[in-house]
Amino acid sequence: MKINNGKWIALGFLSLSLFAISIDNTILNLALPSIANGLGASATALQWIVDSYLLVFAACLLTFGAIGDRIGRKRMLIGGLAVFGIFSLGAGLASSSNMLITMRALMGVGGAAIMPSTLSILTDIFRQPKERALSIAIWSAVFGLGVGVGPLVGGWLLEHYAWSSIFYINIPVVLISITGIILVVRASRSSQPKRLDILGSLLSAGGLFLFIHGIIQAGRVGWSDSGVVAFITGGLVIFALFGLWERRTKNPMLPLSFFKNMSFSGAIISLTLISFVVMGALFILGQYLQTILGNTPLQTGVKLMPLVAALFLTSVLSAKLAQRMGTKVTVSAGIMLSALGFFYFYSIAAVDTAYSSIAFGMVIIGLGMGLTMSPATNSVMGSIPVDEAGVGSAMNDTTRQIGGAIGVAVIGSTINTNYLGNINGSGWIQALPPQLADPIRSSIQAAHGVASAIPDPQTSALIVTKTNEAFVSGMSEALLVTAIVMVVAAVTAFILMPNQIISAAEINAEVLVPATE
Repeated sequence: MKINNGKWIALGFLSLSLFAISIDNTILNLALPSIANGLGASATALQWIVDSYLLVFAACLLTFGAIGDRIGRKRMLIGGLAVFGIFSLGAGLASSSNMLITMRALMGVGGAAIMPSTLSILTDIFRQPKERALSIAIWSAVFGLGVGVGPLVGGWLLEHYAWSSIFYINIPVVLISITGIILVVRASRSSQPKRLDILGSLLSAGGLFLFIHGIIQAGRVGWSDSGVVAFITGGLVIFALFGLWERRTKNPMLPLSFFKNMSFSGAIISLTLISFVVMGALFILGQYLQTILGNTPLQTGVKLMPLVAALFLTSVLSAKLAQRMGTKVTVSAGIMLSALGFFYFYSIAAVDTAYSSIAFGMVIIGLGMGLTMSPATNSVMGSIPVDEAGVGSAMNDTTRQIGGAIGVAVIGSTINTNYLGNINGSGWIQALPPQLADPIRSSIQAAHGVASAIPDPQTSALIVTKTNEAFVSGMSEALLVTAIVMVVAAVTAFILMPNQIISAAEINAEVLVPATE
């Protein structure tokens, strides 16, 4: 492979841009208690500080990917970085929870311009299949690294500085990224830019906003809640209208013909299921390591490193493995390896599991995840025309958001339902007054807070022991669900995905060439 240093330097700045947004949310989760104290934010306000970013980010992805194809992906990326940096500064300076919610939503606008632009520019720069596969492997590894080291960086910042530091840290990263992109990244846009599909943009944004908002709420209030049902149903109805419109319009934002290629649609389905598991796993591990095993946020970040290191290593190596074994085999084998890791976790989960056993399970899961994400992403990007790389990248990113939101909601509700059932089925909870029993029922964290406030050491120890056992019981069930989903995902990937990526040109050639006797 001939090395062009300019390409790889450009990849470095694209990866740095991606790193800024991949690390953002995992840092924020650790800072919520400090934000609550500093701004006097309610529990509802804290939820919106997290959700405002996620909702706007997800709703804008497809639209911004299509706009980037039209006006230029480099221009879109620089604009997104500027917006992300400016409103990160605004978030750090926020003097009220409402102001912080607004700043976070506007950061989501910037993030939605950044993520699809990095991948679409990368696909345009690296057109040779082997180079493209390696560059996407590095891109995927950096994304996983950002998600994984977020707790480590966030824990360190919060131990030494105020909560605002988690937003200020974005500013130098943004400035370095913008400078590098201006200097070394070439302009990139569709050679045949289409008219902007305004109605399609509005329908996709509206559908994604309602659907993901419903899923997020389901993880908190349950799937049968009338509001949750209304949001999810409304989102699905708008998705259906979006599909009908995209079939009729002459300039669709998302050409539905992409889905005829199983290299695209098979990888999209696999990425959705994989993202379900990745975010669900981080949700489980974060709570388990901190609340049950008693680690600080910084210690939790350090103890997640085996997962992050394994994921990073195999993400980088996955391109070569996919070239030798084929995309389908590599992706499905990686998913199955992660499934084995979750089955292992299910078998060892307890309130006093040794960290060495946990670390071994994390390595297995990380190795499998790393084998999976990059080849699946390469399958998506390799199956679409380079002129449509922006919207293809946005579709890849959107499925990650949907899968991750569903994963956290399903895993969270599984744990909560089982936890509450175990608590209510115990005799000891009935003996406590409502002002103590109700917080214990609400969450494991609140239960530990109640226990720490009780002067009687025996009662305090009983509450901690029983609630930890109830949480681990729910966690075990969630781990089993996750492992089963992974097995389904592995089988799905093996059935649907071709072993070699089928390009859009090959699909078009099959359509144009008449059948012969």
